[in-house]
Amino acid sequence: MRTLNKELQSQISPRKALELLKEGNNRFVNNLKLHRDLLEQVNDTRDGQWPFATILSCIDSRTSAELIFDQGLGDVFSIRIAGNVANTDILGSMEFACKVAGSKLIVVLGHSKCGAVKGACDHVEMGNLTELLSKLQPAVYEEQKTTEDRSSKNGEFVENVAEINVKRTVKSVIQRSYILEQMIENGEIGIIGAMHNIETGKVEFYTETEFIKDEQNPELSLKELVK
Repeated sequence: MRTLNKELQSQISPRKALELLKEGNNRFVNNLKLHRDLLEQVNDTRDGQWPFATILSCIDSRTSAELIFDQGLGDVFSIRIAGNVANTDILGSMEFACKVAGSKLIVVLGHSKCGAVKGACDHVEMGNLTELLSKLQPAVYEEQKTTEDRSSKNGEFVENVAEINVKRTVKSVIQRSYILEQMIENGEIGIIGAMHNIETGKVEFYTETEFIKDEQNPELSLKELVK
């Protein structure tokens, strides 16, 4: 398995980046991990890195982006924070990853049975965690399907909130970063939301959050989204 270099990265389109992640997750689910010489990849990337995707995911120990997408060293930027929320520092990291380092796709990745989402559903307050969970509260309030037992004990409520949070975060990234918005508009990068099922390992990509401007979607416009 070849280590990514600048030339190989330049040949990967946002759409191809998404396909590579889907293929990698399929290998993970079927226990068909590609053979990689990780020490060789360490040496190959010692003078630079050219990851093709940037993945914002939760800190959950079961949701390692490199593992569930079967990627090697130097393949993806992995940004991790409880609840896969986006703050200014994370947006800056994404801007570096895409504008400076050439990453072609941003994935906002939630996961099932998320502890941070459960904490937000229960309105937990504890030290610095209070401020972090407050970023998830809009998704809790936006969930209107559940009228009874709006707590972490209701698994369906938790999963609904997790999905809403992913979709809100995709929108937030576009709205809050002019750099990333323009790169998406120009077809230089794409963005999409997804959910990792920790029971099966399968990642479901939300097509309604897919913003990739190419021959499949040449009329993409973010004007309504960024209002």
